[in-house]
Amino acid sequence: MKVVIFGLGYVGFTAACCIASQGHQVIGIDVSRSKVEAINKGEAPIVEPQVSDMLQDGLAKGLIEARTQIGDALEEADLGIVCVGTPSAADGSHNMGYVADVSRQIAQALQQAPRSGRPLSVAYRSTFRPGTVEELVWPIFTSSLQETASSQVSVVYNPEFLREGSAVQDYFEPPKIVIGTRNGEPDPAMLALNEDIKAPVFTVGYREAEITKFVDNTWHAVKVAFANEVGRTCLSLGISARQVHEIFVSDTKLNISPYYTRPGGAFGGSCLPKDVRALQHIGADVGANLHLVDSLLRSNEAHKHRLFEYAMAGLEPGAKVLMVGLAFKAGTDDLRESPNVDLARKLLGAGIALDIFDPAVNADMLVGANLGYTYSQLPQINQLLVDQSTAESKGYARVLVNNATIDMLDIPEPALIRDLGSIT
Repeated sequence: MKVVIFGLGYVGFTAACCIASQGHQVIGIDVSRSKVEAINKGEAPIVEPQVSDMLQDGLAKGLIEARTQIGDALEEADLGIVCVGTPSAADGSHNMGYVADVSRQIAQALQQAPRSGRPLSVAYRSTFRPGTVEELVWPIFTSSLQETASSQVSVVYNPEFLREGSAVQDYFEPPKIVIGTRNGEPDPAMLALNEDIKAPVFTVGYREAEITKFVDNTWHAVKVAFANEVGRTCLSLGISARQVHEIFVSDTKLNISPYYTRPGGAFGGSCLPKDVRALQHIGADVGANLHLVDSLLRSNEAHKHRLFEYAMAGLEPGAKVLMVGLAFKAGTDDLRESPNVDLARKLLGAGIALDIFDPAVNADMLVGANLGYTYSQLPQINQLLVDQSTAESKGYARVLVNNATIDMLDIPEPALIRDLGSIT
């Protein structure tokens, strides 16, 4: 293939070397004349294992060329890859000037030399907020190319996952490949580019692809901050943080797994809230300042309220609603700090005519702390619980599903169901 890369910074230059090493012809475009001249001389603009040798090999084979202007680079090109910077503005937003500018240049080049065959695939690897392709990039192309835009260019969003120090290995052995397209269908040029790379491939819409890098990097930041908060707590208590970490990461069933990272209901139950509060207290007591841990319960309360808003949307006061699942987990009667109890209380406060189906919960059998918590939060629980026959036949304006208890019911109108336990 003939591949044109816009922006020869860390990501763009690494991609250029890797793609050329696969036998593809690569033309790199960058506004820096000194950088372009250095690359054409075989001098890598970054310090990264393997790239210097790959650059010199690519130049020797005539597969790598750097330029400051697009010129005729797009003629007969199969793929364009945009890797220009999106630096932070003062308010934390991205400066989109470089993305907008290079998009205009590509559009103008296509306007001056229209394609007669398949549209040019232009893959953006620059990190930018969800909606940018639809609200900034594509309007730039349609402004220049007007009604011919769809026949001239196919926009793709393709986030990169390169780490400094292992960028070449990460290029050829990525944790995943994410391809965002207009209709969520595969792009032929991207399929050809990645055909020799073995990794899970996710072909999705633009916005799902655009948010991927933010989710990944924020999660990495959360992990680092969490580990350091645990570390300084251990330091203050004379505990071996190394051994605690060794124990923690050995658990791949729960701790290092996708189990608790699926968007859905708020956390609750007898353990998580209690133990988070306890670690907050320990951290405060030893002066560890656990800002991340301190935010967890506030974030959880915010999530509970958002789910309440989602449950209520479009309902009038007095509407008949069935809640499926009251306990924290299906098949149990543990109601202690169950977010579902909080939701039931809020729905009643909003004037909803609420019924609850949860056959594992028998109000007369509750004991101890479970009994005390339930009646302090939901004293009318006896009047709210209904049997399976009532749940299936009464007729409700909406059915709110909190957990797998729904598997016990046959709801005649699935369209009425709003699943609060799984955000899709």
